[in-house]
Amino acid sequence: MNVADHRTGCACCGINRRQFLAAGCAACAGAAGLLTASGSARAAQDGAKMKLKVIYSLHGEKQSGPDWPNVGFDFRPVMDRINAKLSSACPDFEFIPVLATGEDDAKKIVKADDAKKTDGYIIYQMNCWNRVIQTVAATGKPVLYADFQYGGSGGFLVYMAKFLRDKTPNVGFVASSNLDDLVAAVKCFDIIKKGGSAAEFAMATTKARLAATPKPGDSACSPDTVKVNSTGDTLKLMKDSKILAVRDQTLGDDEPFNGIPVVKVAFAELNEAWKNADKDESKAIADRWKKTAAVVDGVSDETLATSAAMYLGMKAVLKKHDANAITVNCLGGFYGGHIHAYPCLGFHELCNEGLVGACECDVRSTATMLMWLAITGGRTGFISDPVVDTAKRQIIYAHCVAPNRAFGPEGATNPFEILTHSEDRQGASVRSVLPLGYMTTTIEADNGRKEILFHQGKAVANDPDDRACRTKLCIDPAGDIEKLFTQWDNWGWHRVTAYGDLKEPVIALADAMGYKMVYEA
Repeated sequence: MNVADHRTGCACCGINRRQFLAAGCAACAGAAGLLTASGSARAAQDGAKMKLKVIYSLHGEKQSGPDWPNVGFDFRPVMDRINAKLSSACPDFEFIPVLATGEDDAKKIVKADDAKKTDGYIIYQMNCWNRVIQTVAATGKPVLYADFQYGGSGGFLVYMAKFLRDKTPNVGFVASSNLDDLVAAVKCFDIIKKGGSAAEFAMATTKARLAATPKPGDSACSPDTVKVNSTGDTLKLMKDSKILAVRDQTLGDDEPFNGIPVVKVAFAELNEAWKNADKDESKAIADRWKKTAAVVDGVSDETLATSAAMYLGMKAVLKKHDANAITVNCLGGFYGGHIHAYPCLGFHELCNEGLVGACECDVRSTATMLMWLAITGGRTGFISDPVVDTAKRQIIYAHCVAPNRAFGPEGATNPFEILTHSEDRQGASVRSVLPLGYMTTTIEADNGRKEILFHQGKAVANDPDDRACRTKLCIDPAGDIEKLFTQWDNWGWHRVTAYGDLKEPVIALADAMGYKMVYEA
């Protein structure tokens, strides 16, 4: 077996959690020398409060468009709560809150701060992809990077992984739903006041984070007998599969992915199939969904019927092309007027049947779902945008689509709810209240890298938080949660999770394909 372990501990060295807590990471103190003299943070004068600029990285105080957390989200109460918490818990610091939408705002703030002698920065990633932290980190001053979970988590994970990979010495981070953990990290700025370096500050935030992270929970899982195919049969099933990629109006054969044929299908073909779907059959499916869902909220009968017609349209296109997987640029197609119903409920239904319906025209994740289907003979898993919460020692798999047959088409069902698509509060999507107590296996398999990214964990909760995507399965990860911060810059945000302890068949498949295993926990 080829293994690319990519071992990482803290930002400046490769020691593990236990060694770090025992030694206080003294080995990292030398990292202070990585900062140039001109970039070192100054120590505040004795008796003076340190000035910390709190930069909220977001689109605006009230969100006008679709994105995490959701359209119309009001950030002002959130920021007020954070500001009040910092002021009351850290009276020895002066906090100066500002907003920044991206690089231009960040450059203006940094330029103004040259004269104002800001001692350090707290960057709060409130929306996902606003690039503020990069400009501020380049100053060399101490920076605390914080994730507003279910708001900025995608950008936070991807950007922070890059800092960790580059061993950026002046950036510490906090990824916690508990504001007390933010306070503990902010208090590490006191090191600067006492003459310490930005690197020492960053390492102190790591120590504070590790100390506050709970120990792993009970690892015993409920029994889950999953019959797996042989590696040879798995490879044949993958080769015999076919992915339809509906990205835009182009069509024709595309490059295979992980040995699986890929065909580009135009929006127009899918939309035509949706229009031609049988109205009575669409209504019957919509009625069944409405009857079997635990909750239907904010979704009209008409929207359910159009969603059912999209499901039938996708099945017709799959049949026409003799394919068993379809992935659609759903948001681009819907917002561009190319399709007229979200495919979320259709994806849900296809996965329940042992076919693959996948979001966002993500061909890599679709191919990964087909790998799960081939390995298990029925379990497709589901794509997610993960969030990491050290306060609960959890990784949360969030998306607006998931099956409610986690154990395959013949397995037991779990409750599901029909809600609007979370980011824009339109259409119809799914909250699957997934089974708890079971082992899950999460991977991404990449054609170009010839690697399979891998971690596992026990399902412990379903988070009903109204922010971000509807389905949120919470996992107690097996292994080192700190390592889960290290691969997002190389692999992007999506992961594919299936129920079952599937480590051995994945390793065997990697060997057969000549892929390396990358263990991210």
